[in-house]
Amino acid sequence: MDKKPLPVKENIYETECPILYAMKLIGQKWKLPILWYLADAKDQTLRYGQLEKKVVGITATMLTKCLRELEQDKLVTRTQYATIPPTVEYTLAKRGKTLIPALESLYKWADEQMKEQ
Repeated sequence: MDKKPLPVKENIYETECPILYAMKLIGQKWKLPILWYLADAKDQTLRYGQLEKKVVGITATMLTKCLRELEQDKLVTRTQYATIPPTVEYTLAKRGKTLIPALESLYKWADEQMKEQ
């Protein structure tokens, strides 16, 4: 694996480090659970209310904020239907789907580490 060396004289957060870039996109507390539940859902699609029920402990405000950011970063696609009340569905975007194997690897690694404790 070709890794860029860590900077010695500059702020690491101002560099083009791929790990830091990834953490900027998905590193918040609620984004990974949202992505994980979408990946686990049939057709990788869930309605807003379904996500709100699955992601236990998240507030409606935070769920909306995270979903907007995930949509802005092209990890999630939002589809709104002209119904009353409005129906909104969230689906993993193509870019989000490419992230799932990495998350599965991280899950496997963490599961093994937890068993060794």
